[in-house]
Amino acid sequence: MSDGVVIRAADPGDASALVELARSVGAEPGGWLLSTDDWRSAADERRYLRSLKRHPHAQVLVAESDHRVVGRLSIARDPHPASAHVADLGLMVAASHRRHGVGRALLEHAVAWALGAGVSKLELHVFPHNEAAIALYEAFGFEREGYRKAHYRRGEEYVDAILMALTIG
Repeated sequence: MSDGVVIRAADPGDASALVELARSVGAEPGGWLLSTDDWRSAADERRYLRSLKRHPHAQVLVAESDHRVVGRLSIARDPHPASAHVADLGLMVAASHRRHGVGRALLEHAVAWALGAGVSKLELHVFPHNEAAIALYEAFGFEREGYRKAHYRRGEEYVDAILMALTIG
């Protein structure tokens, strides 16, 4: 991993940096996120991060390098009792820090959180054109479980998603 990258739980003081990261990644021509430029405000992000203190079934992790947020991983347990053993995650890494182990480090911390929370399955959606992310997830042990046609609306178009999952513990 990149030297000096620290993975830690996000706190409300990270809100502006997390919004900046999401807007930057969302604006990339590769179309890596569902959002383009309509990410929530820093105030909304701050409220969301504060709310996590009251909800032990979710966590936001940040990757920090030189006092700058360069990655984010959100993880949340499924609220339905029949699937409470499953948690959904979302990952983004700044372009400047991709392919340096930041994503892998965030995933490792997500697995540790999940095991502590009694979660035994992690799942995510990834766009079929995001080959680098798919390679990361497969190298980490995620398997493709399904293909969802026109599953999300991104801007004015519908986009497909690959469902991937990892059984842990």
